[in-house]
Amino acid sequence: MMKATAIAPANIAFIKYWGRKDAKLRLAYNSSISMNLSACTTTTTVEFSSDFIEDQVSEGFDARRILNHVDRLRKLAGIHTHVHVTTQNSFPTSAGIASSASGFAALTVAAASALHLNCSEKELSGLARLGSGSACRSIPDGFVQWDDTFAYSIHPPEYWDLRDILVIVESQAKDVSSSKGHDMVTTSPHFQKRLERIPDRIARLKEAMKVKNIQMFGEVIEEDCLDMHHVMQTQVPPLFYWNKQTKQVIDAIKKSGLPAYFTIDAGPNVHIICEAKDEKEVVNLLRTKYKIMVNKPSKGAHLI
Repeated sequence: MMKATAIAPANIAFIKYWGRKDAKLRLAYNSSISMNLSACTTTTTVEFSSDFIEDQVSEGFDARRILNHVDRLRKLAGIHTHVHVTTQNSFPTSAGIASSASGFAALTVAAASALHLNCSEKELSGLARLGSGSACRSIPDGFVQWDDTFAYSIHPPEYWDLRDILVIVESQAKDVSSSKGHDMVTTSPHFQKRLERIPDRIARLKEAMKVKNIQMFGEVIEEDCLDMHHVMQTQVPPLFYWNKQTKQVIDAIKKSGLPAYFTIDAGPNVHIICEAKDEKEVVNLLRTKYKIMVNKPSKGAHLI
């Protein structure tokens, strides 16, 4: 039987990846660190059959990009059988919440299994990267670091009881994709300065994680978030992913005085990071005005 189903989490980057030194191989200019998200998942079923007369992909998804990735795996397996791909997200697609990360991680694990490819976690991470750079971080469990060609777990999900409280201020697909934005990163006069700061920032974040100091941790992730968006906003053409509600959420958190910290990927939606003990207060502060999804650290992509 050549059929498999996998589920994979989106991930939120604490030290972010913006810009590719090799667009074809989707290799990042810098290392990044992320956390897998328990409530933001993609479930994908991949089936190969000689009875199929053509390839098919669920409506609403980028069929060409998905099938290009399946082709990589078919080539590895040495088969040409048609495929049907059915995929579903538990959260808004292409809205800056890493749907391509969870999508290509789930697709990679399901397709590799259906094709009977005996891949290690490292190999699956490297393959997922070819579909979407950040997808390599959705393969390993928990807290993850991506260096060069693959990602690996630096702490299991249960290591630190953090919460990612995702505040959805916009569910529509963004006008400019992350992929297009990555291509223009070197036009920003601030890009090289960002790269120079990353190693120290990673060291400080890892120290904060080691001692589980939420204030130190929060200050680093906010610093990196603002730095990345500064680069985006000074590219040619400039990219402004935030909207009025993005700023309102940040202001509400800052004025509250709660030990909670923001980070934002390539979109307007805001991730508020706090410890589990402060989850209720943070949710109560925001839930009357915004749609909320509460995430815990989660395991990576796996078959179901």
